[in-house]
Amino acid sequence: MSIVRNTPPKGRMLIAVALLVVFLFSWQIITLIADWLWFQELGYTAVFTVSLLAQAQAAALFAVLFFMVLFLNLFLAARLSSGGGNTPPGNVFRLPVAPMSSAGLIRSGFFVLLVLSVFAALFGASQGENLLRFRNGLPFQIQDPLFHRDIAFYVFQLPFLKQVYGWVMMVFLLSLLLTAVVYLIRGAFTLVPPKGFYATAAARRHLFLLVALLFFLSSGGFWLDLFDLPFIKRGVVYGAGYTDVTTQIWVLYALSILSALAGLSFLFLMFKRDWRIPALVVVAFLLVLVAGRTFYPTFIQKFVVIPNEVVLEKPYLEHNIRYTRQAYGLNNIEDRDFPALDDLTMKDIRNNNATIRNIRLWDYAPLLQSYGQLQEIRTYYKFLGVDNDRYTVAGEYRQVMLSPRELSSAALPSRTWVNEHLTYTHGYGAVMSPVNRISQEGMPEFFIQDIPPKHNTDIRISRPEIYYGESSNEYVFVMTKRPEFDYPVGDKNVYTTYSGKGGVPLSFLKKILFALRFQSLTILLSDDITSTSRIMYHRSIKERVSRVAPFAVMDPDPYLVVSPEGRLVWLLDGYTVTDRYPYSEPTPRIGNYIRNSLKAVVDAYDGTVQLYISDARDPIIQTYARIFPGVLRTMEEMPQGLRSHVRYPPGMFSLQARMYQTYHMQDPQVFYNKEDLWTIPQAASGGAEQEMRPYYTIMRLPEEKKEEYILLLPFTPSKRDNMSAWLAARCDAPHYGKLIVYNFPKQRLVYGPRQIIARINQDPYISQQLSLWNQRGSRVVQGSLLAIPIEKSILYVQSVFLASEKGQLPELKRIIVAFGNTIVMEETLETALQRVFGDERPREASSSAPVTSPGAPPGLASSPTGRQVAEALTHYRKAQDMLRQGNWGGYGEELKKMEAILTTLEKSAR
Repeated sequence: MSIVRNTPPKGRMLIAVALLVVFLFSWQIITLIADWLWFQELGYTAVFTVSLLAQAQAAALFAVLFFMVLFLNLFLAARLSSGGGNTPPGNVFRLPVAPMSSAGLIRSGFFVLLVLSVFAALFGASQGENLLRFRNGLPFQIQDPLFHRDIAFYVFQLPFLKQVYGWVMMVFLLSLLLTAVVYLIRGAFTLVPPKGFYATAAARRHLFLLVALLFFLSSGGFWLDLFDLPFIKRGVVYGAGYTDVTTQIWVLYALSILSALAGLSFLFLMFKRDWRIPALVVVAFLLVLVAGRTFYPTFIQKFVVIPNEVVLEKPYLEHNIRYTRQAYGLNNIEDRDFPALDDLTMKDIRNNNATIRNIRLWDYAPLLQSYGQLQEIRTYYKFLGVDNDRYTVAGEYRQVMLSPRELSSAALPSRTWVNEHLTYTHGYGAVMSPVNRISQEGMPEFFIQDIPPKHNTDIRISRPEIYYGESSNEYVFVMTKRPEFDYPVGDKNVYTTYSGKGGVPLSFLKKILFALRFQSLTILLSDDITSTSRIMYHRSIKERVSRVAPFAVMDPDPYLVVSPEGRLVWLLDGYTVTDRYPYSEPTPRIGNYIRNSLKAVVDAYDGTVQLYISDARDPIIQTYARIFPGVLRTMEEMPQGLRSHVRYPPGMFSLQARMYQTYHMQDPQVFYNKEDLWTIPQAASGGAEQEMRPYYTIMRLPEEKKEEYILLLPFTPSKRDNMSAWLAARCDAPHYGKLIVYNFPKQRLVYGPRQIIARINQDPYISQQLSLWNQRGSRVVQGSLLAIPIEKSILYVQSVFLASEKGQLPELKRIIVAFGNTIVMEETLETALQRVFGDERPREASSSAPVTSPGAPPGLASSPTGRQVAEALTHYRKAQDMLRQGNWGGYGEELKKMEAILTTLEKSAR
């Protein structure tokens, strides 16, 4: 207390301000320390320190500028004003109380501005990333077509310059207001009606100087506004058009010059009390501002451009097309022709056996329900989604569906603090099934299933615990005195103790810190938490990666991979985006430039994060590699066992497909008229019609030698349902990331997904069967329609699921295959393909070799009775084909033949 009493009043005030700041920001300080420990655990302290230092520098820049400009003007106003002692009688501005002394005003203003500077620093800290980008931005090696500046200027420099400009303008406006108020209360203004208004020479000169500086600043602001022209939309496309180029460039230059002249005129007014020149310049400035920025461009656009739009806007249409294609990576799409022939044969089917064996029959939603019913085991385990990937299984390249079994703390039967944070700490294992295998009951067949994991292939999970996932709760403690629940066995539980390196090691001081951080006194009081314990927090994998890679926008759909070592790891895609790419069409919530430049790997057991640059040509990711040295690795450094599971992200692919609908047209005339506009087809899925989503498949691309993992999506012409093209993204090395569009011939009809769906629903046999199943408490769910390119043709496949109205266990009952004019529905894909293409397998040239119909069960030909049954089955199927075609005569004829055979069988059986 004696120290405080002996401290001068000014020092006491500083101590009080410091204590106030600490109190106000105590929560931020606690969070900052906890974040530092978290980054230290992961080995990403460079991200933390570089970001924090940049925020501190930006905060200091903005706060010092704020304080120095305002305090300097306050100081000058207080010193240059008299204090109101000589105020004449009748002055309207005369105050009823004596004004504060000059020294008192300066002292009070100092502390008030000091506190306000803290809030200015908070705003400045938010500009830390812009400061880093401003300093370290790398060139794009591409210039904008209007001002011929490198794109890097717009992406890295301009945003920070505009923020600084806006802040400086605000500070000087506040300074002008503050200075005027000080002069007012200090008696520098006199208003005595009807004599008029008077101001002291010092006040007048000071205020005119501030007004001049504001005009000088606005001159620079209009210069900066020039570089916003490539991002406006006045005409038919995004970016400066004819009106903007011919009217706004010279108008902005004129406003910049007039602003500078207005500033000079107010400097002149400081010494010469002649208002004519400043008034003339200001009036000219306002006229150009109002007319040049509103009326003039509106007039030109309406009466000059619109009547001749396609001619006048042609060069700007070309800019928009070229730069949009660059910004979304559409200029790298390879164009190929796809004849879409109807001459596919069973021989072609066999030659593409790997494609057929990897057609995805299981839809995501029904499969997720099946996983939940068959494999969740306990109510607190949840399958949140199904991932699609590929593995080499017993030497064969197979497409599989995979889902992690995560623990949901919200579903625990007893939600105590101990259960949520000490006992139930992790999920367990995963299920994996091939995309094309169905059990006799219509259920998925499993490659990996149950707890502990049972393996039916050579894929093994040796570390099944999932401490870091998509649904992990906020924090848990491991290596405590209390054993962790591992997995259930019958009516008992198996317990374990964590043995990994994840989590922050604890001490008594850290217990206090985390008790404050998570606002839980139980952390501090718990005897189960010891000095050897660890705390795991920020366990959501998307949040985890977003914190160590704050410069990337994370894809919302991470996927799980079983590594060759048997560990469960998460793969996440990250995007670098900006909304500052000139002339590029923007996408809501994304911007107008995107690259999938980041691949992140998160270990599900210890939470380690590795970041890899997946697009080394992207200047934005290379800029961040320069900002955070040593944080980003090359794709060559990713283990081969994980690199083989990298896939092209469907989110990025969908965005590119939507842009390509319009921007595949490169001729300005065609683009303007939208003559060849495409759309992503609508197709029924799960009982509702919706836009088709991209889907993965393993197939052999036309003119390629082997099968590969592909992401594809079809296109149809706008307002028409026939197929016009399909877009493919290659996922396997060495062609990863390459996009190919296959264009269909325009001179003939190729059925599109919506037309195939309509034909399926109009098929008499299929519609009758589906209607029959939709009764008596059952519900038919038609899966997603897949268009599978094979050779130079398109094969359509759709699964049909049957679910109870009250149950949650759908069964895969039928497979529909459509090719050309033929549509069939069978129990298996193999049978359906035989129905469509016939069985062309070579037979032995023996007189005793039975003759069977295509698609007949193989065992039926082993006896005379079997041959008759096979023949009857052939006539039955022919009758169904006749029924679909509406050939009632043929239908009746085939039924008569079938009846004759069955009658013969009946007689022989008596």
